[in-house]
Amino acid sequence: MSLNVPSALLEQAQAGEIRDSDFLQCIKESLPYAWNLIEGLVQQLRGSDAIFVDNQVPPPSEEARGQLLRVLASDAMRGALERHYGVKLAFQNCHRVALFDGERAHAGAGAVYEEFISPRSQILNQSPELRDC
Repeated sequence: MSLNVPSALLEQAQAGEIRDSDFLQCIKESLPYAWNLIEGLVQQLRGSDAIFVDNQVPPPSEEARGQLLRVLASDAMRGALERHYGVKLAFQNCHRVALFDGERAHAGAGAVYEEFISPRSQILNQSPELRDC
């Protein structure tokens, strides 16, 4: 299971739409490694003039890796995080997460973003030690 959904949030979803803030809190509590990694990258991006920041450190455990994979594989979770932080998330392998400023990812820095998510970059980011990640 990806998320530990409190009964109140489940009832809210059954009754209709849920608030992003409630969904984000569920993600934060259910997937703390992924949340903290992304939040740390947001802080790095906000504290720099870089076009993007990324994580190249493998997760400390398979549980942590699973959290990262789950949060980035879900369109709903990824979208909620992107809206919340005003970023565009990009993902390679099973730990290389990049954050682009949401506005700059589609404006002047769009070429850098497009290169990061290209098949070429995916191939160049492969290595034998990452093959089973």
